[in-house]
Amino acid sequence: MSTFATVPADRPLRVVLVGAGSMGRHWLDMLVGTPAAEVVGLVDLDLDLARAAATERGLSIAVGDSLTAVAADVGAQAVIDVTVPPAHHAVNSEALRAGLPVLCEKPIAPTVAEALSLVAAEELSGQLLMTSQSRRYYPALAEFKAVTSALGDIGIVTTEFFKAPHFGGFRDEMDHPLLVDMAIHAFDVSRYLLDADPVTVDCHTFNPSWSWYRGDAAATATFTFDGGTRYTFTGSWCSPGLETSWNGHWRVSGAGGSSTWDGEGRPEVEYLDAPTRAEVPAPIGQASVRSEIAGAFDEFVDALRTGRTPSGDVHSNIFSLAMVEGAVRSAETGATVTLAAVLEDAYRSALVNERSDDVKAVLESWGSASPALIGR
Repeated sequence: MSTFATVPADRPLRVVLVGAGSMGRHWLDMLVGTPAAEVVGLVDLDLDLARAAATERGLSIAVGDSLTAVAADVGAQAVIDVTVPPAHHAVNSEALRAGLPVLCEKPIAPTVAEALSLVAAEELSGQLLMTSQSRRYYPALAEFKAVTSALGDIGIVTTEFFKAPHFGGFRDEMDHPLLVDMAIHAFDVSRYLLDADPVTVDCHTFNPSWSWYRGDAAATATFTFDGGTRYTFTGSWCSPGLETSWNGHWRVSGAGGSSTWDGEGRPEVEYLDAPTRAEVPAPIGQASVRSEIAGAFDEFVDALRTGRTPSGDVHSNIFSLAMVEGAVRSAETGATVTLAAVLEDAYRSALVNERSDDVKAVLESWGSASPALIGR
C-alpha cells in the first residue's frame, strides 16, 4: 500500500490550479463551491487567460506562469493539474519535487513509461499523486457494482459508447482519439466493477467515412481478465443520433443473472432464480457522494487527511493506462497483446528516457515494472 504525507484537517485545503483553459475553468467553478477547498493560486503560460478566469469568478489570488514560484508564494498544500496531457509529466514532476501532492486530470501521463516515471517520483517525494478518473464517481455506479457482485461468476462485461462531439483542437488531430482520450474511463470502470486486472487485449479501430477526426474514431476492444472474464468495449466518437450517455451503456452477465446500466439512471438486474426484474435496493450512504471531478477531489482530500490510499493512486491507475496502450498496440499490429508485455516494455523505455538521476535510481531499484504496482 502506498504511503504519503498527510495534511492537517483543521482548515480548507490550499490548492494551486494549473491550467486555465475550458477544463481548468470547470475545475475552478467546482472548487469555488467546495468548502473543503481554498483556491490560492492559478498557473498558466497564458497569464491573460489565467487572470480573466480568476476575475470572472471574483477571486483575488496569485496568478503566474511558474508553478513552483506561485505555490511557494501562497503556501499551497496541494496542486491540481488540468493542463493538456503532454504537459502532465512535467507539471506533476515539478509539483512532487516542490513537496506537494497532486490531483491530475486523466490521463496521468501520455504513456505508461512516463506514468512509471511518475510512480518513481511519487515514491521519491513521499507525496500523493492521484489521477482524477472522474467517471468512477457516481452513486449509481456504486449500486451497479453492488448488484453485479451478487451475480456469481462473471463471464461477460460489455460497454457500448456512441457519441458525436465536435471538440476541435488537439482531439481532432490525435491518431486514436476515442481510445486515448475517452476509452480510459470505461476501461477503468471495468477494473472497478470486476476488482481484477486485464491480461490480454484484442482491438480493432477504424474511421467512418463521415468522421471529422483525422485518426480512428471508432473501436472495438476485447480484454481477457484474471479468471477468464471477457470485457468488450465498442464505441465511436462520430455517431450522431441515439447517443449513449457519456458513461456508455453497460451489461454484465454472470452465472446468477444479468444487470445493465445506462450510465445515468439506476441500474437494473434480473436474477436467475427470479422470473422478473429485481428491485435494486436504494443506495446506502451514497446520498452525500458527489459526482465526477467533485467526487475525485473529495477522495483526494480524504486521502490527504487520513492517509487512506485513494482508488486513483498512480500505482493502481497504471493498469488503466496500460489497457489503453495495449489496445492501441493491438489495433496497430493486428495481434493479441499481453498487458504484462506492455508494462515491461514501458519499464525499459522509462529507464532509457529518464533524465532525473534520482528518479532513475528508483526505477533501477525495481528491476521490473512489478514493484511499481505494489502500492495498489
